Amino acid sequence: MAKKSKEIKFTKQEMESLNKVKIGFEEVQFSLGSLEIVRIQTENKLEQISNRRLQLETQYTNLLNDEQELLQELNDKYGPGNFNPETGVFTPIK
Repeated sequence: MAKKSKEIKFTKQEMESLNKVKIGFEEVQFSLGSLEIVRIQTENKLEQISNRRLQLETQYTNLLNDEQELLQELNDKYGPGNFNPETGVFTPIK
């Protein structure tokens, strides 16, 4: 038959030390969880920024194409020249 071991009760100081370590682990786990949430939110925000940037780059490219088409139309209609956007005056080049 196995002999029953005598129970040992930890001192108040030992229990406080064990509890302090336990609380430390819980605080670190909570902080890691909070940090992970911030990381996820940051990645989502970066994805939104990247998507918006792509939209703006596409819009910019479209505007460049529109500008080229308009300039070609005006050049076909009026010939080569200089345009002053402040006055709205076009001066043909001969």
